[in-house]
Amino acid sequence: MRIDMKGTRVRVSNVDPGMVETEFSVVRFHGDDERADAVYRQYPPLTAGDVAEAVLFCASRPPHVNVSELVLWPTDQKTVTLSHPRGTDDPI
Repeated sequence: MRIDMKGTRVRVSNVDPGMVETEFSVVRFHGDDERADAVYRQYPPLTAGDVAEAVLFCASRPPHVNVSELVLWPTDQKTVTLSHPRGTDDPI
């Protein structure tokens, strides 16, 4: 898309969030709210507000700045498929 916008003043940024708590888990587990909630029980996920702040950051850069890609993960997420809960005595 960045190539398609060549010659315009349109900036293109990719915001790639990790685990975000949304209604997707309920859909994924066919309406099973308990199972959906269990996904986030030990691993505090990102919120929609966290992602919105990242998008606002990209959009509010000065006109000569473009954020190409911003990867945003919750602290407990280590890879796309691996999360590790922080212990109560672990630093934030």
